[in-house]
Order: sequence, then structure tokens, then C-alpha cells
Amino acid sequence: MLKLVTSRILASVPLLLLVAFLSFVLLELANRGTDPAARIAGDGASPEQIESIRQNLNLDSPMIVRYAEWVGHAVTGDLGKSLYSGQAVTDAIMERIWITGSLALWAIILTIVIGIPLGVWAAVRQGSLVDRAVTTVAALLMSVPPFVLGLLLVITFAITRAWLPATGYVTIAEGGIVEWSRHLILPALALAAVSAAELARQTRGSIVDALNKDYVRTARAKGLSGRSVLWKHTMKNAAVSIVTVLGMQMGRILGGAVTVEFVFAISGLGMLGYTAVVQRDLPMVQGVVIMSALVVLICNLLVDMSYGYLNPKIRK
Repeated sequence: MLKLVTSRILASVPLLLLVAFLSFVLLELANRGTDPAARIAGDGASPEQIESIRQNLNLDSPMIVRYAEWVGHAVTGDLGKSLYSGQAVTDAIMERIWITGSLALWAIILTIVIGIPLGVWAAVRQGSLVDRAVTTVAALLMSVPPFVLGLLLVITFAITRAWLPATGYVTIAEGGIVEWSRHLILPALALAAVSAAELARQTRGSIVDALNKDYVRTARAKGLSGRSVLWKHTMKNAAVSIVTVLGMQMGRILGGAVTVEFVFAISGLGMLGYTAVVQRDLPMVQGVVIMSALVVLICNLLVDMSYGYLNPKIRK
């Protein structure tokens, strides 16, 4: 297991460097034909002022030089400063990541609580009306973007009935765990719907496939109860595929957080990244991209570690 974890961590380093380099290239292409220093200086700025800003922000250096300098500082935790606000990128991300982290935590919990039970229910009733209903609803949810579902949830539960707040975020320290949960449940449900639908479909398929294996027939022939066959023999062997899909949903949740936070007026990491892209704030965009990639890599590492628990062969 230690060898598996070590190899995955070492493989993550060049991947992070590649992600950072690609984001540098894309932003460089996006800024082609424009002058970031002139935008920061504003209208009416003199050429001397624009040149001073360009030199202070090191915008006159080639891209590869700026990338190498950024990597050198990033190793120490310094992701630079915003081109517009002057705030340290690391501080800005740390202020917002707890908000997005809370939203993602709720979304993952709802994904598991909704997706796995529905998938199991559909699998054990394969071919029934329940199976068809779960499959159909899952297909419909997978075709609805999170921001559209978020708007429907706001209209239904916040505007029409006023059961839950429509916008904003409240920390646990400010409003307690109840208000914190009330402000997160609608955006988290909008984020979790597509992931729960995908997880339900994958859970159903994995369990149906496992139920047709020889070891399940042998367990039934021994006289084991249906519940024992399902949870002791079938679920553990089907769990590898389920955990894989669950790990992949973290990237989807982070991507969907951009639009969902915008709909619910939540100032999280997604909103920070959106604002940075609109302003073409290279250091801030770079920091958000790297932090998002790091979170996804950590989730993938946890998934790999779970493989070692579910399948002893992988531990070697």
C-alpha cells in the first residue's frame, strides 16, 4: 500500500507542473493583442505609468521566464499577487476554499445518500417498474445543467414557498450549523443531482454484473440469505467501479461550482475563478487552477487507497 501511495504522489508532481504550464499558455493566448498593464492602469494613464506597472508585475518578461519564476515561488507556497487588488493569491484562495469546500462536502454527501441506494434498489429489482423509473430519472437529471436545476430549486423552494434561503452563505460561527446547512442544501442539491444520477446508473450496472458472477451463484447455493449475498459478496466486488465514479465526480462538482455559486450568489472558489478569468488576472487564475487540480489529485489518491482496501491484489 505504501508503494502504491508513494508512486501516485510522485506521479502527481509532473502533472501539476503540466497543468500550470498549460494554463500559462492558454492565458498568454487569451491576452494576445491586449496589454494587461494598460487595463490595470486605467483610462488616461501615461505611457510611463503603464511601463512602470508592467515592470513591477514582471509582465515584460517572456512567458517561459515568468513560468519558471512562478514555479520557484509556488514551491514555497507563494502563488503571487492579484494584478488588480494586490492581494496575495494564497490568502484569497484560503478565504474562499472553505466556502466551496463546505458546498462540495454537502454535494458529495447528497451524491452518496441519493445515488447508491437508488442504484442498489434498481439493481435488485432489475427489469421492474422501479428499475425503469430510476434509469429514466437518472438519464433526465444527467441532461440538465446544474445552473438550470439551481434556478428551478430557487423558484420552487425559496421564492414560491420560502422554505429555504435563495442566496448567500452563512458560516457555522455566524449562524450555527442549522443556518449553515439551510444556505447550502439547495446549491449542493443542484451540484449533486448529475453526480447522483451518474452514480446510481453505475451502481446499478456494477451490481447487476456482479449478481451474474459464479461466486454469487455459489453463495446462493450455500443457502445464504439474499441480504447477505448482496452486502457481503456483491457490494464489495462492485464497490471498485462505484468508488471510481464517485472519485471522478469531484472534478465535476468543482467545475459545476462556478455556475452554481453564481446562481446562488456564493463567494466561493468558483466565483473567484470566474472573476479572475473575466479580468484576465493571470496569478489568480493560475492559483485557482492549481488548487482545483490539487484537490482532484487528492481525491484520486484517496480512491487509489480505497482500491487497496477493496482489492487485496492491488496492495502488492
